[in-house]
Amino acid sequence: MSFTEQVKNELARIQRDDKACRTAELLALLRMSGSFVTGSRGRWGLEFSTGNSAVARRVLVYLKKDFGFMPSAMVRQGRRLRKKNVYTLVVQPSEMGLSFLNTMGLSPMAGVDDSPFLESSEEKRAYLAGAFLGGGSVSRPQSDYHLEMVTQSLRFAEEIVKTMAFFRMNARMTDRKNDYIVYIKDGDEVSEFLQIVGASQSYLDFESVRVVKDMRNRVNRQVNCETANLQKTVDAAVHQTHMVQRLLQGNTLSSLSPKIREACEVMLSHPNASLSELAAICGITKSGLAHRFKKIESLVQAMEESGKTG
Repeated sequence: MSFTEQVKNELARIQRDDKACRTAELLALLRMSGSFVTGSRGRWGLEFSTGNSAVARRVLVYLKKDFGFMPSAMVRQGRRLRKKNVYTLVVQPSEMGLSFLNTMGLSPMAGVDDSPFLESSEEKRAYLAGAFLGGGSVSRPQSDYHLEMVTQSLRFAEEIVKTMAFFRMNARMTDRKNDYIVYIKDGDEVSEFLQIVGASQSYLDFESVRVVKDMRNRVNRQVNCETANLQKTVDAAVHQTHMVQRLLQGNTLSSLSPKIREACEVMLSHPNASLSELAAICGITKSGLAHRFKKIESLVQAMEESGKTG
């Protein structure tokens, strides 16, 4: 089972005792995955399709319990590669159906303004849960963090963004062909969304994997940093040893100044030591020893310019 299916199955089991919250969730579900069915004499019905049986049962219960509909249910095999079942609920066109659509603000002639159904924070939470149940997906926490909801309605997408902003989530929106995608890509916000819509177990699973993942990334960054520092130390030691050897090709130790001679001797005696370790041996500061090696390098450069070394 995918992580998306896990989240949807958990959301579909949430018990909503308040009718206003059930209505807000149903409204988002129908906006996301519902369509109109036309009939004679100005009658209207609706059709709802989903690939999740638990979501189909939830919509069926809401329509029967709160609005007195008896939708017909159909199951067919999907045409895509995985050939998952598609569950379709149909409310036949009727005056009752037209009244329902008008009451929900779902009439084809109406715009999208769901604010009357989203007066409380709990109604907003249910609304977001319905939007995710109808057209949402979320990546496994082991991979990149990404949660999105896809709809064909620009105004509905904007309504989702506005509702998420109420909970201080910085959702973004883009379009893809004829669809509008509301998405978040930040791990904290994906985690926050799961909490807000009530997917508690999925939230705990997400955070558990995320903690391990973040710790592994932190360890990898530390190891990479230490490896880079070690490589830098080795490269510097090789360069300094080479400079000392070049200098001694044209000079004897006794001909060098005491400070330069000491730097050469300690470098040759401890070729694998870091600059800090060499400075400690000499009893001087790291910057002081670095200055001596710069002096050695300048002496070598002067020798090469004068033709004393090959």
